[in-house]
Amino acid sequence: MKNEKDKKLIYSYSAPTEDERREVESIRKMYLDPEKENDKLTRLRKLNARVKNTAMCVSLSVGIAGVLLFGGGMSLTLRQVNYVWGIILSLIGIVPIAIAYPVYNALLKRGKKKYGEEILRLSGEILNEKK
Repeated sequence: MKNEKDKKLIYSYSAPTEDERREVESIRKMYLDPEKENDKLTRLRKLNARVKNTAMCVSLSVGIAGVLLFGGGMSLTLRQVNYVWGIILSLIGIVPIAIAYPVYNALLKRGKKKYGEEILRLSGEILNEKK
């Protein structure tokens, strides 16, 4: 009986350090199912980015095309190659420059109309879950 009393349970526990924990979590993320990873907040962010980025990319493209046309016309005029075509090309280039911002607003409005209901629904669900 004396031997049984002297026996003690020795248990040592070592928790991973913060760096080890981050490394384990990053490895774990690589093997998670991507469908499970797409939660509501991620979907909300993607929809919001789609609305804003589409409008921004198209309007920037229109504006850059206008600037290039305008610059080409100015180059023709300043190099004294062909005044008439240079002025015409510059005037044509002013049109896309002038409509770039209205194009942005129109596409942003269309994107909000198209994705607005889903964005509002998802944001409402996320806010209600947090309460």
